[in-house]
Amino acid sequence: MVAQTMTVVRAYGPKDYRLEEIPVPTPGPGEVLIEVDACGICASDMKCWLGGELFWGTDGKSGYCEPPAVAGHEFAGHVVALGEGATDKHDVQLGERVIAEQIIPCGECRFCRNGQYWMCQVHPIFGFKDYLIGGMAKYSLYPEKSIVHTVPESLSAGEAAYIEPAACAWHAVDRGEITKGDTVVIAGVGNIGLCMLQIATFFEPGQVIALDARDYRLDIAGQMGADVCINVAQEDAVQRVRDLTGGYGCDVFIEATGNPAAVPQGLQMIRKLGTFVEFSVFNEPVTVNWTIIGDTKELTIHGSHLGPYCYPKTIDAIASGRLDVKPLVAEAYPLTSFHEAMESSLSGGVLKNILVPV
Repeated sequence: MVAQTMTVVRAYGPKDYRLEEIPVPTPGPGEVLIEVDACGICASDMKCWLGGELFWGTDGKSGYCEPPAVAGHEFAGHVVALGEGATDKHDVQLGERVIAEQIIPCGECRFCRNGQYWMCQVHPIFGFKDYLIGGMAKYSLYPEKSIVHTVPESLSAGEAAYIEPAACAWHAVDRGEITKGDTVVIAGVGNIGLCMLQIATFFEPGQVIALDARDYRLDIAGQMGADVCINVAQEDAVQRVRDLTGGYGCDVFIEATGNPAAVPQGLQMIRKLGTFVEFSVFNEPVTVNWTIIGDTKELTIHGSHLGPYCYPKTIDAIASGRLDVKPLVAEAYPLTSFHEAMESSLSGGVLKNILVPV
């Protein structure tokens, strides 16, 4: 039986996240109400918590986050109520386990009409908008225009919550256009970088090189298929990559550190005519020498946003064990211990903490 009210984590501003009791919504036409199994804490959640113009704007209102927003966008759960027509629209039944893509495309702008829904001009995303209930809640409502996928019951709550970041990782790797024999650098092997690393190996590269400043992450990267692991705080990563590639540099560089210093480092590390994929969300502007991109190396620069068209293959890969996210899940915290979970996540000493509504 669905409760009438629920506890949520609501974001009002930087470091101002509150546990509140709000009504459980009733699904309208085409809408799906789910009971959340678990919600991951993402790097973007951490950056939003810490503040920054990108997320809050200069006035605390004009940024990516619109307070008061129920936080969380990495979550999955079970269907507990369906609005009129929702079964046919989303091909789901009561009791099924589901996940929705984090963006709710309008379906009407030029991008949506061209099948580029992940760049929707309206672009509402779970966990950052005041009119969307994110995953840090007992229940969440998928709006009519949500893109819903079923999730196997064989996945743990943590694995199901990992589908969203893993799909984002897959899209970034696709943007790298890796060909057989390439040298691929994954810069930043945190949660998403470790998924990128595994997915990159599916394309039969010549070598995959992992960069990070934390040894424990590099140890995991080595276990997950990295051929070479480089601690950027302890050695000259640019020279090492050049040495490993006959002086040319890597073919593909995927930036997933969130550290502005990684961008110019990658431009130095990549070969002429290489492909640079920029994935990270930065809390500050990054300045680079554009001459390197143009006249010096004639690079292909690709951005990467969300996980379009990647959810089905990501779900299949996790379910089959081909993409292993189990070692990446750290601790499960009750929703009421949000602040403790966030503090642990910000420490940098763990990979993915998850919140479990109770």
